[in-house]
Amino acid sequence: MSRLWPVFLLALAALSPRPAGAAESAPVTSARDVATLVTDTDRYRPGVPLHVGLRLRLQPGWHTYWINPGDAGEAPTLDVRGESGATGRSGAIAWPVPERLRDGPLMSYAYTGDVLLPAELRPVAAAGAGDGAMVLKATADWLVCAAVCVPEHGVFTLSLPTGDPAPSAEAPLFARAAAGLPTASPFAATIAPDGTLALSGEGLSPDTVRDAWFMPVTSGAIDQDAAQALSVHDGGLTLALKPGDAFHSAATLDGVVVLKDAGGQTRGLSVSARPGTVAAMPAAPGAGVAGLGRILLLAFAGGLVLNLMPCVFPVLVMKAMALTRLAGGRASARLAGAGAYTAGVVGAFAALGGIILAVRAAGDVAGWGFQFQSAAFVAAICWLLFAVALNLLGVFGMGNGIASLGGAGTVRAGYLGDAMTGVLAVLVATPCTAPFMGAAIAGALSAPAPVAMLVFVAMGAGLAAPYLVLAGVPGLARHLPRPGPWMDILRQGLAFPVLGTCVWLLWVLALQAGAGAVAVLGTGLVLVGLAAWLTGLAQAMAMRDAPARRIRLCRAVALAALGIVLALLPGLGQPVTGGDGGANGGGLPLRADGAEPFSTARLAALRAQGRPVFVDMTAAWCISCLVNERVALSSAPVQAAFHDRGIVYMKGDWTNRNAEISAFLDAHGRAGVPFYLYYPAGGGEGRPLPQILTTGLVLDALKS
Repeated sequence: MSRLWPVFLLALAALSPRPAGAAESAPVTSARDVATLVTDTDRYRPGVPLHVGLRLRLQPGWHTYWINPGDAGEAPTLDVRGESGATGRSGAIAWPVPERLRDGPLMSYAYTGDVLLPAELRPVAAAGAGDGAMVLKATADWLVCAAVCVPEHGVFTLSLPTGDPAPSAEAPLFARAAAGLPTASPFAATIAPDGTLALSGEGLSPDTVRDAWFMPVTSGAIDQDAAQALSVHDGGLTLALKPGDAFHSAATLDGVVVLKDAGGQTRGLSVSARPGTVAAMPAAPGAGVAGLGRILLLAFAGGLVLNLMPCVFPVLVMKAMALTRLAGGRASARLAGAGAYTAGVVGAFAALGGIILAVRAAGDVAGWGFQFQSAAFVAAICWLLFAVALNLLGVFGMGNGIASLGGAGTVRAGYLGDAMTGVLAVLVATPCTAPFMGAAIAGALSAPAPVAMLVFVAMGAGLAAPYLVLAGVPGLARHLPRPGPWMDILRQGLAFPVLGTCVWLLWVLALQAGAGAVAVLGTGLVLVGLAAWLTGLAQAMAMRDAPARRIRLCRAVALAALGIVLALLPGLGQPVTGGDGGANGGGLPLRADGAEPFSTARLAALRAQGRPVFVDMTAAWCISCLVNERVALSSAPVQAAFHDRGIVYMKGDWTNRNAEISAFLDAHGRAGVPFYLYYPAGGGEGRPLPQILTTGLVLDALKS
């Protein structure tokens, strides 16, 4: 019977007289639908907008698609041109709000039944045509799906005489389509880096909104099948969206929010959500305190663990030596120095967090450890650490000794040095933080600014806590070794881990900005060495009561050398930010592990083919990343598993700023590296791995 339906419809159309004022073309029919070109008036007037549309009368069980078809499908296209008495061309389709159709793990945005896809055409009188009829010629392509999907094509012709436009028999179709269009949202819309969409404004409340969902106009912007948790309060609502591969935290998110009221009525709102921070939902007194406490505890614990990490260990050992030197002194001096160091640590964490939040609020993309993406910063830290090493070796003296990074020998200058040591510890520690504080940092960067700053302060408190405890508990301080000649030997020995850190920074800079930058860095090291030697020489001459003129000359030349060092920094301010070198942008070299550069387009193509992919987000300045690569990812068993299973190993290098990698990390709720994601064969969802890897852990993940 279904096969006879199109034949019957054609016969009916041929035998039945057209109603007066009809403006509908001859149909294009199939076993799945009937398609026609329609207009809202039966005549046209040059200069007066004419509404045209593709009308699809779909058989039960069949559907076609919205501008964003969802996880599968293709949007219809319509092109209408005027000829003869008038010319013109239709604009874009005005898309009514679609239905959401779920098919297993897939979500589609679609239309069913009798649907009209309208567009507008403005007739322009053709030269010499007089009052002739305008012939509309249209082509359309659309996809209809049920258990199978069938692409369809239609060519339509419709002639309209000139005259005063009057509503056609199809005008109610256009009125119905207009009623189904989304209206401009009266509410402010914000999208957070973690995918939380917020609407705020008068009229939103639990009484007026019982359900809501969001449909993006860009395919892949969100995981369309994922649940969208709704929270509503007086004056606003939030929808927890799961970002997709095409989500960019620094870009506007366009789409339609559908609101359903208590009576089941829905309305679609066209929104353009600007990136920003989504404020926490109002809660009952005491609600959320436990959750915030857990986050702060994780941040504090992560700061504690940092005391054992290689990035910050040389600085912390220097502080421990300073405390040993003060063990026989007054408790007040120990506490004051420890307090200054703690203030430097906490202040530096808060400053870095504030900078990141400010950059993100301005629409840029920044992640934890972002300062190491600046070649100038890497060079400056290398020069500073080199000066610290020379101080430890005794080339020159500085303030109260190794407890200070600056000053002129007074107690006040020593405390300033303690604070600056805390700042230095934080600056060099950030590459080590991600494995232990990834969740806390990601939560901080997506939380309201006051909560985020509390998280950063908790991290700093954790890093400073051991030194503060040693200084404040008299019993512990009494067990510290007493000062003696051994301290000079230990102090000089500590210079070599610091020099090793300088070598690491030199390597990072070479990957970031090439051989020319290495030459600049080396020149700066020579000048820093010259300034340190001259400073030490001046100090020695001052102790021998040498002529003041010679002392001033040494100090002046030392200052001039440091001035030249500072002048070298601007030339290092623009590292390579893209290119083909290394793994995605001039950073880590491609090793013999067969890794290929990361790109979202390549990842999407591989997933569409159903191929397994292992994504490794790394950076040259990330110590944990390099350890994971050497210990696990480059091991023979893992490499053999990649080869035997046909797994594509993609490496994203975040050594320099890379917006594509930053967006990928944001889309997965991460603020830094390392980050590992395994996509199994068949197009399944990505499975994140822990940030500290072993060979067995990676092999188990590949088997699951």
